[in-house]
Amino acid sequence: MERDPTAELRHEMAVVIALHAQFAREQLGKDTLDGRIVAAMAKVPRHEFVPLEVRPFAYLDQPLPIGCGKTISQPFIAALMADLLELRPEDVVLEIGTGLGYQAAVLAELVGKVFTVEVIEELAAVAKRNLARLGYKSVQLRIADGTRGWPEHAPFDKIVVAAGSELMPPMLLQQLKPGGKMVLPTGTAEAQELMLVEKSAAGKISTRNVMPVRFAMLELADEGRMHRVS
Repeated sequence: MERDPTAELRHEMAVVIALHAQFAREQLGKDTLDGRIVAAMAKVPRHEFVPLEVRPFAYLDQPLPIGCGKTISQPFIAALMADLLELRPEDVVLEIGTGLGYQAAVLAELVGKVFTVEVIEELAAVAKRNLARLGYKSVQLRIADGTRGWPEHAPFDKIVVAAGSELMPPMLLQQLKPGGKMVLPTGTAEAQELMLVEKSAAGKISTRNVMPVRFAMLELADEGRMHRVS
Protein backbone atom coordinates (compact mmCIF):
# COMPACT_ATOMS: atom_id res chain seq x y z
CA MET A 1 0.00 0.00 0.00
CA GLU A 2 1.31 3.43 -0.94
CA ARG A 3 2.30 5.52 2.05
CA ASP A 4 0.29 8.71 2.62
CA PRO A 5 2.89 11.47 3.06
CA THR A 6 0.37 13.74 4.83
CA ALA A 7 -0.77 11.21 7.45
CA GLU A 8 1.90 12.23 9.96
CA LEU A 9 1.15 15.92 9.36
CA ARG A 10 -2.54 15.33 10.04
CA HIS A 11 -1.69 13.48 13.22
CA GLU A 12 0.57 16.32 14.37
CA MET A 13 -2.20 18.82 13.63
CA ALA A 14 -4.61 16.78 15.76
CA VAL A 15 -2.09 16.80 18.62
CA VAL A 16 -1.81 20.60 18.38
CA ILE A 17 -5.61 20.91 18.43
CA ALA A 18 -5.75 18.83 21.60
CA LEU A 19 -3.03 20.95 23.23
CA HIS A 20 -4.80 24.15 22.23
CA ALA A 21 -7.95 22.88 23.96
CA GLN A 22 -5.97 22.37 27.16
CA PHE A 23 -4.63 25.93 27.02
CA ALA A 24 -8.18 27.24 26.49
CA ARG A 25 -9.70 25.15 29.30
CA GLU A 26 -10.93 28.16 31.27
CA GLN A 27 -12.89 29.50 28.30
CA LEU A 28 -14.17 26.09 27.27
CA GLY A 29 -15.05 24.81 30.73
CA LYS A 30 -13.12 21.59 29.99
CA ASP A 31 -9.66 20.62 28.78
CA THR A 32 -10.45 18.10 26.04
CA LEU A 33 -12.49 18.03 22.85
CA ASP A 34 -14.63 15.12 21.71
CA GLY A 35 -12.25 12.39 20.56
CA ARG A 36 -14.44 11.66 17.51
CA ILE A 37 -13.90 15.22 16.30
CA VAL A 38 -10.13 15.14 16.80
CA ALA A 39 -10.04 11.82 14.92
CA ALA A 40 -12.06 13.30 12.05
CA MET A 41 -9.69 16.25 11.86
CA ALA A 42 -6.78 13.78 11.69
CA LYS A 43 -8.51 11.86 8.87
CA VAL A 44 -9.74 14.57 6.47
CA PRO A 45 -6.97 15.73 4.09
CA ARG A 46 -7.01 19.49 4.70
CA HIS A 47 -4.48 20.05 1.92
CA GLU A 48 -7.13 18.94 -0.59
CA PHE A 49 -9.32 21.89 0.43
CA VAL A 50 -6.85 24.75 0.01
CA PRO A 51 -5.27 26.32 -3.09
CA LEU A 52 -2.04 24.78 -4.36
CA GLU A 53 0.06 27.78 -3.35
CA VAL A 54 -0.76 27.36 0.36
CA ARG A 55 -0.74 23.55 0.52
CA PRO A 56 2.68 23.50 2.24
CA PHE A 57 0.98 25.24 5.20
CA ALA A 58 -2.21 23.15 5.21
CA TYR A 59 -1.55 21.41 8.53
CA LEU A 60 -0.47 24.42 10.54
CA ASP A 61 -2.97 25.53 13.17
CA GLN A 62 -3.85 28.73 11.41
CA PRO A 63 -6.38 30.09 8.90
CA LEU A 64 -5.30 30.18 5.25
CA PRO A 65 -6.50 32.20 2.24
CA ILE A 66 -8.73 30.29 -0.18
CA GLY A 67 -9.51 33.06 -2.69
CA CYS A 68 -12.25 35.66 -3.09
CA GLY A 69 -11.03 37.37 0.08
CA LYS A 70 -12.01 34.35 2.22
CA THR A 71 -10.10 31.95 4.46
CA ILE A 72 -10.32 28.39 5.67
CA SER A 73 -10.75 28.42 9.45
CA GLN A 74 -7.94 27.66 11.87
CA PRO A 75 -8.15 23.88 12.59
CA PHE A 76 -8.63 24.39 16.33
CA ILE A 77 -11.58 26.72 15.72
CA ALA A 78 -13.13 24.28 13.24
CA ALA A 79 -12.78 21.49 15.80
CA LEU A 80 -14.12 23.66 18.60
CA MET A 81 -17.21 24.66 16.63
CA ALA A 82 -17.98 21.01 15.93
CA ASP A 83 -17.35 20.10 19.57
CA LEU A 84 -19.74 22.77 20.87
CA LEU A 85 -22.54 21.26 18.80
CA GLU A 86 -22.24 17.87 20.54
CA LEU A 87 -22.71 16.10 17.23
CA ARG A 88 -24.41 12.71 17.00
CA PRO A 89 -24.14 10.19 14.13
CA GLU A 90 -27.83 10.60 13.30
CA ASP A 91 -27.76 14.42 13.16
CA VAL A 92 -28.73 16.45 10.11
CA VAL A 93 -26.51 19.54 10.05
CA LEU A 94 -26.72 22.85 8.20
CA GLU A 95 -23.43 24.61 7.48
CA ILE A 96 -23.35 28.24 6.37
CA GLY A 97 -20.15 29.21 4.55
CA THR A 98 -18.87 26.18 2.65
CA GLY A 99 -15.66 27.79 1.47
CA LEU A 100 -13.78 25.03 -0.38
CA GLY A 101 -15.58 22.27 1.54
CA TYR A 102 -13.24 21.35 4.39
CA GLN A 103 -15.56 21.74 7.35
CA ALA A 104 -18.38 20.05 5.43
CA ALA A 105 -16.05 17.06 4.96
CA VAL A 106 -15.21 16.98 8.68
CA LEU A 107 -18.91 17.18 9.55
CA ALA A 108 -19.67 14.37 7.09
CA GLU A 109 -17.30 12.12 9.05
CA LEU A 110 -19.37 12.74 12.17
CA VAL A 111 -23.06 13.01 11.22
CA GLY A 112 -25.63 11.48 8.91
CA LYS A 113 -26.31 14.36 6.52
CA VAL A 114 -24.76 17.77 5.81
CA PHE A 115 -26.45 20.59 3.92
CA THR A 116 -24.01 23.38 3.17
CA VAL A 117 -24.61 26.85 1.72
CA GLU A 118 -22.05 29.09 0.03
CA VAL A 119 -22.79 32.54 -1.39
CA ILE A 120 -19.75 32.78 -3.71
CA GLU A 121 -20.23 30.70 -6.86
CA GLU A 122 -16.50 30.35 -7.56
CA LEU A 123 -15.85 28.82 -4.13
CA ALA A 124 -18.95 26.61 -4.32
CA ALA A 125 -17.87 25.14 -7.65
CA VAL A 126 -14.46 24.17 -6.26
CA ALA A 127 -16.01 22.82 -3.05
CA LYS A 128 -18.36 20.64 -5.07
CA ARG A 129 -15.42 19.15 -7.00
CA ASN A 130 -13.39 18.63 -3.82
CA LEU A 131 -16.19 16.85 -1.97
CA ALA A 132 -17.09 14.66 -4.95
CA ARG A 133 -13.46 13.70 -5.60
CA LEU A 134 -13.03 12.58 -2.00
CA GLY A 135 -16.31 10.66 -1.90
CA TYR A 136 -18.38 12.78 0.50
CA LYS A 137 -21.77 11.74 -0.84
CA SER A 138 -23.71 12.74 2.28
CA VAL A 139 -23.07 16.45 1.59
CA GLN A 140 -25.47 18.58 -0.46
CA LEU A 141 -24.30 22.04 -1.52
CA ARG A 142 -26.23 25.12 -2.59
CA ILE A 143 -25.27 28.61 -3.75
CA ALA A 144 -27.39 30.97 -1.69
CA ASP A 145 -27.64 33.74 0.85
CA GLY A 146 -26.56 31.95 4.02
CA THR A 147 -28.72 34.13 6.28
CA ARG A 148 -31.76 32.37 4.77
CA GLY A 149 -30.53 28.88 5.54
CA TRP A 150 -32.06 26.03 3.53
CA PRO A 151 -35.78 26.01 4.37
CA GLU A 152 -36.64 22.99 2.21
CA HIS A 153 -34.62 20.70 4.48
CA ALA A 154 -35.34 22.36 7.82
CA PRO A 155 -35.51 21.88 10.70
CA PHE A 156 -31.90 20.93 11.44
CA ASP A 157 -30.48 19.22 14.51
CA LYS A 158 -27.41 21.45 14.43
CA ILE A 159 -26.30 24.57 12.55
CA VAL A 160 -22.74 25.86 12.16
CA VAL A 161 -22.08 29.30 10.70
CA ALA A 162 -18.56 29.93 9.42
CA ALA A 163 -19.02 33.67 8.85
CA GLY A 164 -19.64 36.59 11.18
CA SER A 165 -22.96 38.33 11.76
CA GLU A 166 -23.70 41.34 13.92
CA LEU A 167 -27.06 39.82 14.86
CA MET A 168 -28.21 36.21 14.97
CA PRO A 169 -29.93 35.54 11.58
CA PRO A 170 -33.60 34.96 12.48
CA MET A 171 -34.23 32.48 9.65
CA LEU A 172 -31.43 30.26 10.90
CA LEU A 173 -32.89 30.31 14.39
CA GLN A 174 -36.27 29.35 12.95
CA GLN A 175 -34.70 26.40 11.11
CA LEU A 176 -33.08 25.00 14.27
CA LYS A 177 -34.97 22.08 15.81
CA PRO A 178 -36.22 22.27 19.40
CA GLY A 179 -33.41 20.68 21.40
CA GLY A 180 -30.90 21.77 18.75
CA LYS A 181 -27.69 23.80 18.90
CA MET A 182 -26.16 26.44 16.67
CA VAL A 183 -22.66 27.92 16.81
CA LEU A 184 -21.73 31.16 15.07
CA PRO A 185 -19.44 34.20 15.33
CA THR A 186 -21.38 37.33 16.34
CA GLY A 187 -20.32 40.96 16.42
CA THR A 188 -18.60 43.35 14.05
CA ALA A 189 -15.72 42.51 11.75
CA GLU A 190 -13.33 43.95 14.36
CA ALA A 191 -14.89 42.44 17.50
CA GLN A 192 -16.48 38.99 17.35
CA GLU A 193 -17.33 36.34 19.90
CA LEU A 194 -17.98 32.68 19.13
CA MET A 195 -21.50 32.10 20.41
CA LEU A 196 -23.27 28.85 21.28
CA VAL A 197 -27.04 29.03 20.83
CA GLU A 198 -29.30 26.36 22.33
CA LYS A 199 -33.01 25.91 21.69
CA SER A 200 -34.82 23.98 24.41
CA ALA A 201 -37.47 21.36 23.71
CA ALA A 202 -40.02 24.07 24.47
CA GLY A 203 -38.37 26.47 22.00
CA LYS A 204 -36.67 28.73 24.56
CA ILE A 205 -33.39 30.26 23.36
CA SER A 206 -30.25 30.52 25.50
CA THR A 207 -26.81 31.77 24.43
CA ARG A 208 -23.24 31.61 25.69
CA ASN A 209 -20.18 33.49 24.45
CA VAL A 210 -17.22 31.13 24.27
CA MET A 211 -14.18 33.11 23.09
CA PRO A 212 -13.07 35.93 20.79
CA VAL A 213 -12.70 34.96 17.13
CA ARG A 214 -12.29 36.65 13.74
CA PHE A 215 -14.30 35.55 10.70
CA ALA A 216 -15.21 37.21 7.41
CA MET A 217 -18.71 38.66 7.58
CA LEU A 218 -21.75 36.96 6.06
CA GLU A 219 -22.54 38.14 2.54
CA LEU A 220 -26.04 38.51 1.10
CA ALA A 221 -27.16 37.22 -2.29
CA ASP A 222 -29.94 38.06 -4.70
CA GLU A 223 -32.91 35.68 -4.73
CA GLY A 224 -32.09 34.67 -8.29
CA ARG A 225 -28.75 33.22 -7.20
CA MET A 226 -30.30 30.65 -4.85
CA HIS A 227 -29.94 27.15 -6.24
CA ARG A 228 -28.44 23.80 -5.44
CA VAL A 229 -25.15 22.75 -6.99
CA SER A 230 -25.89 19.30 -8.43
